[in-house]
Amino acid sequence: MNHRTKVVAVGAAVLLTLMGTGPAVATATADDPARPAVTREAAALTGTAKLYRPAGDDITFTFDAHLAARDNMNPEAATGTFSFRHVFPDGTSGWAKARVDCLVTGGKVAVVTGVVTDSDTPFKGKRVGISVHDLGGHDRLGYSWIGSEPEETKKLPKCMSAAPFEKVKGGTGDFRVLPWQPEYPKG
Repeated sequence: MNHRTKVVAVGAAVLLTLMGTGPAVATATADDPARPAVTREAAALTGTAKLYRPAGDDITFTFDAHLAARDNMNPEAATGTFSFRHVFPDGTSGWAKARVDCLVTGGKVAVVTGVVTDSDTPFKGKRVGISVHDLGGHDRLGYSWIGSEPEETKKLPKCMSAAPFEKVKGGTGDFRVLPWQPEYPKG
């Protein structure tokens, strides 16, 4: 194998590895428009897991929230959805699905807010916020409506939630946070 073939093979392996580690967008580079460069999205919160509740409640949260690379400095341009379902020990339940309106991550902590678009609870039409601490299988989660009524949530600003105080039940899933790396002007 000649030197050029080795370089191309290594480059292809690196590109496949990068593409396999998370969402990416391929764009042409200025040096070679035919050769794509990989740009990761600015931030993300994904995954599904259940909260740990010894009393028997079954509470599941699911996230598919993304901030595109082109929107790196505007967390309110985030897109996606998140949902939650709470089944009580007596069999009654409540659920909600929200459209993302803000996503901010720092390290392995994320805060996402959204307006509830569909629900069998009084949250429909209200903004809710959720925080996640991605600890790799021992994740934690918090939510803005702790200790408040759904009517009070309509005052909730974008990108706000409570600290991640709840534990995820082991073996029920995992949340993944892609850290945001804002680019501030030098000065």
